[in-house]
Amino acid sequence: MNDSIKKLIFEKIKEYETIVIGRHIRPDGDAVGSSLGLGAIIALTFPEKKVYYANRDSSDYMAFLGSDMADVEDCVISSSLAIILDTATPDRISEPRLLNAKEVIKIDHHIETAPYGDIRWVEEERSSTSELIADFYSSFSSDLRIDKAAATAIYAGMNTDSGRFRFSSTKGDTLRLAGLMLDQGVDVEKLQANLDLKDFKFYRYQADVFSRIRITDHGVAWLFVDRAMQEKWGLSREDAGESVGFLSAIKGSICYIAFIENSDGTIRVRLRSRFMTVNKIAEKYHGGGHDRASGATCYTPQEMENLLLDADKATEEFKNSGEYWI
Repeated sequence: MNDSIKKLIFEKIKEYETIVIGRHIRPDGDAVGSSLGLGAIIALTFPEKKVYYANRDSSDYMAFLGSDMADVEDCVISSSLAIILDTATPDRISEPRLLNAKEVIKIDHHIETAPYGDIRWVEEERSSTSELIADFYSSFSSDLRIDKAAATAIYAGMNTDSGRFRFSSTKGDTLRLAGLMLDQGVDVEKLQANLDLKDFKFYRYQADVFSRIRITDHGVAWLFVDRAMQEKWGLSREDAGESVGFLSAIKGSICYIAFIENSDGTIRVRLRSRFMTVNKIAEKYHGGGHDRASGATCYTPQEMENLLLDADKATEEFKNSGEYWI
């Protein structure tokens, strides 16, 4: 699949002496895992090359994998190959200066609404960008080197973005490529402990969330995590965003949404679903993403209310369509 593009990317990596790797703002496990994994593979295979990570923010949640931040000068970027991972649109690149690189490669698994880059490898049906990096390694495994740390980063990205391999994007190739990473010695127990264990206070917060869940007339489960709630429980950005997962197992609620108030007054939206698609709703509200997992931004309370109404209407239409749901 996309063998010619993968070969072209491999040739470009071999061509450049300096490679700068970036990903999207507010990084999740896939963004960090794919970045660190690819960077490590390149550095191990070509120790004479200079490999940098250029990002303006970081993830506390994935910090156990290592840092993917560095202070890279403009002159370095302008003469380098930039590889931007897991970033659908240019406005979401954590370090926008990467678009000034000599050449730009985009590797992503999101629906492509705003193409950018000189070379683009996009497979929307993949579970994660980390899966694409695992596939890249598999395609050139006789030429590329990998180690336990690189495989752990890639596996972590695959694991988190596939919902622990539960989402519909998980295919046979997903698990085969995950197995290839496990073959490199990934310590699954240690990894899952880092990903899953929470401070006790987090579970008290979860109980608070359960008391605040609301459900619309047609079954959209939703939650508003305001600044006061975040401060009360000392939530990180990742913790607040993770609250959408608390809504995922309510029978009859095939669409579920977490609205998270940002410090600037805007509202970050995490929009999820089972069976039905929701990305078109996200696109209407300054966002986008996958069919059943998207993000958006509301700039006023009225926009938040309108998004919720649109989601409720879409849910009603889906339930009346005769398609399967539970």
